[in-house]
Amino acid sequence: MTGHEVDLGAALAHLRVLPLGTDGVLIETDGLDESLALFGALLAQPVAGILDVVPAARSVAVRFLPTLLPIASLMSVLRSLPTSRDAATQGRLVEIPVRYDGEDLAEVARLSGLSVDEVVDRHAGATYTVAFTGFAPGFAYLTGGDPSLAVPRRATPRTSVPAGAVAMAGEFTGVYPRESPGGWQLLGRTDVALWDLAERVPALLQPGMRVRFVDVTEGPPAVEEAATPEFEEPAPASSRPAPSPSPAEPVSADPAPVAPPPVDRPRPDRALVVSAPGPFSILEDLGRPGRSGLGVSRSGAMDHRALREANRLVGAATGSAALELAYGGLEATARGDLVLAVAGAPVPLTVHGASGVRHALPGAAFALDDGEVLVVGAPPRGVYSYLAVRGGWVAESVLDSASGDVLARIGPGRLAAGDELGVGRAWSESVAAAAHDAQRSVSAPDEVTLLDVVLGPRDDWFTAEALERLTGQRFTVTAQSNRIGLRLAGEHPLERAVEHELPSEATVSGALQVPPDGQPVLFMADHPVTGGYPVVACVVGDQLDRAAQVPVGASVRFRVVPGPDLGAGRRGGRRDARVDERAADERGVEQ
Repeated sequence: MTGHEVDLGAALAHLRVLPLGTDGVLIETDGLDESLALFGALLAQPVAGILDVVPAARSVAVRFLPTLLPIASLMSVLRSLPTSRDAATQGRLVEIPVRYDGEDLAEVARLSGLSVDEVVDRHAGATYTVAFTGFAPGFAYLTGGDPSLAVPRRATPRTSVPAGAVAMAGEFTGVYPRESPGGWQLLGRTDVALWDLAERVPALLQPGMRVRFVDVTEGPPAVEEAATPEFEEPAPASSRPAPSPSPAEPVSADPAPVAPPPVDRPRPDRALVVSAPGPFSILEDLGRPGRSGLGVSRSGAMDHRALREANRLVGAATGSAALELAYGGLEATARGDLVLAVAGAPVPLTVHGASGVRHALPGAAFALDDGEVLVVGAPPRGVYSYLAVRGGWVAESVLDSASGDVLARIGPGRLAAGDELGVGRAWSESVAAAAHDAQRSVSAPDEVTLLDVVLGPRDDWFTAEALERLTGQRFTVTAQSNRIGLRLAGEHPLERAVEHELPSEATVSGALQVPPDGQPVLFMADHPVTGGYPVVACVVGDQLDRAAQVPVGASVRFRVVPGPDLGAGRRGGRRDARVDERAADERGVEQ
């Protein structure tokens, strides 16, 4: 990254602006300089209605609120940006001490035709720029290194890379913020914390910052305090800059979320004591939007509408945390008298008490007296049910949300037997009556759910036959699906017309990313911030709740609808009438 001035006006004049669902666009650039210049220009003059800006290697994603900022207005904002901008904003310089003793150091030397000492000297002799974030919270993609060190990823990724590993892949350098699988070439290690929830801004590195690695191989062990900005005096931890609004692999197994350090508190006098947590139960609210600069997606409830309805029924604020139950299965005992409600997938509710057994109904508030046991059965339709309580569940807030994120591993963890869900004393309205239209229909295993999609941003990476197959066949939701995404299986895979590797770029909830096997993955609440596989289409935002309720084994079918009018004859602005005819002959779900 040279810091030279970018002719942003000329760059914007010929950039491609591609649809990213109904509330986002992906702006292609000629390279990282242009991406960072555009990213900086958009942040320099905040615009009401822009929700998030995510830079990447050759693109910038902008998510916006169409009701506040129509697409025509957003395009006007882009045209009105300054005609020039520094590519590198000369952001804060962070020095990171490294012990160059990585397992792949000799292999990097072999691939680059250099000696090990030359590899170390060239890697530590460069000043890097944080281009973008993704893969994991706190993981920054650093560019600006010596071109001779551009080496490919390992042929076989490691199942475990330790936290603090300094690694390279292609043109990028990065530091693993936590232990995780990875295929980058390992050069060394540092003790500096790249992600620390005790800090006001947990991510040490964010887009636009500069980084220099300091070789301490022969010196004392690296310590966290050595990572200080290049100022006359070290900046205190509390002076980390505020997060900038601001890429990853397909769905992986659910890791355990990491909650903040435990705090000693009095035992709540009212609680739900869990004896059986069910297949997967976790506290969720409406998530933490605008944190992509930290490498964190929004997360939150899989079905927002159902969460809001459960809270409305007990008189709680609609965005309050509720217990998200995947496929029911909860069994818990009340300590103190509670008022509860369940919305979403219609699970059977049975209350066992001293006076016998009674049944409660989803979609209506019910009492659970002290000592009574609530048993939640499996839903005949749908996946996710939400259990809300009058007074609210007591939960630690991480980055202003009580949502558990299984990919980022932050927020409340997965519920386990023996856990106690404390009940708070939050302000509440009166318990509400059930609304006539609240308990909408959700998908059954034998039904086909129709989902509208907007083509793009990378539909032109696929053959015409693949686009036909996208809407011309059913896709089954497989058992590998989770909160990160729904893995789909179609009879015919989607074949690509463009075979070369896609530089990592932003992803969104609802994105249909297509890995090499041609079977799409529908990203959901805990999706990665960026991804390295092309996105053929995005599910229309207000249908994500419907998509979340499609159970394993059920099928979905996609229908193309017009996206935002971006001009220039975008192929995404068409509707597929043929799938309407096919859907009429099948049993679909209308919600």
